Amino acid sequence: MNYLDVAVPGKNPVSRAWSSLFFGMLAMLLTGVLTGCSKEAKKPGQALVRVNGEEITAYQLNSELQRAGVPTAQQDAARVQLLESLIDRQLLQDAAEREKLDRSPEVMQAIERAKALIIAQAYIQKRLQLVASPSKDEIDAYFSKNSDMFLHRQQFDMRQLVFVQPNSTEMAERAIKNASTIEEASVWLKANNVQFGRNEVARTSTDLSPELVNKLKAMPVGRMFVVNQDGRAALVTITAVKDVPVDLQVAASHIGQLLANVKSRDATAAELARLRANAKIEYLNNALGIKKSVTASETTDKSSTVARMGVGINIDLK
Repeated sequence: MNYLDVAVPGKNPVSRAWSSLFFGMLAMLLTGVLTGCSKEAKKPGQALVRVNGEEITAYQLNSELQRAGVPTAQQDAARVQLLESLIDRQLLQDAAEREKLDRSPEVMQAIERAKALIIAQAYIQKRLQLVASPSKDEIDAYFSKNSDMFLHRQQFDMRQLVFVQPNSTEMAERAIKNASTIEEASVWLKANNVQFGRNEVARTSTDLSPELVNKLKAMPVGRMFVVNQDGRAALVTITAVKDVPVDLQVAASHIGQLLANVKSRDATAAELARLRANAKIEYLNNALGIKKSVTASETTDKSSTVARMGVGINIDLK
């Protein structure tokens, strides 16, 4: 689960999450589109395949392999599959260009938007390289201040029935009304031809927000509740709650990543504030009712870009 939005039956769940992964995934999905828009440019790397006169190079293949994060032992087989995928992508791109789809307003607008997002993320990533990693003293201080979080850490073992179709909250709540256990819910869903998958997960109290931890602690073992994750509903039940304390040596890596995320978020906010301080921002044609000319200091607090580009995940429960 990337994030959890626990919903007590009868209540409408609301979820909010922001993560810099958005930009990374967007870049991965659209790099092929952007690089293919200028056929005149010489592609770097040794040519491996020529598709309708267009070369696919070793550099492109290695880039795809790196993005896929394939383990070393599986890279030989993955190279074959990825090369065939690059050929398929080139064929589809060629077909789209023959039908002049690359010149349609919708596609051109999407390409421009993707290009702007990727360039903006590249700038932020360059600035974040200057941010110092959390020091040992900072990690020690965080552990000391939040020692109860680690010394009294708990693990929640959970069983899930994840719905295949989106917008399934209503169906999940109907299952709860017709079943008292996760096993009975499984039988009821099958009888009603509802497609779902099974999953078992474990989350510790240091992985989740204090608010979520408190709600999970209050949830009796075996009781079903509804979770919204990535736009899909799931029936979840806690099967066990275990004490899993950790000391500073074990927790240091987790704390370091958490502090690094905070530093990255703060550095992003500070850089945006600096850029706004040196810019003149004009809202035209009474855009959203905002005054026409404002200074950076007046708009920094209103900017949602930090949230969109921030690092980490917020968990909100209703």
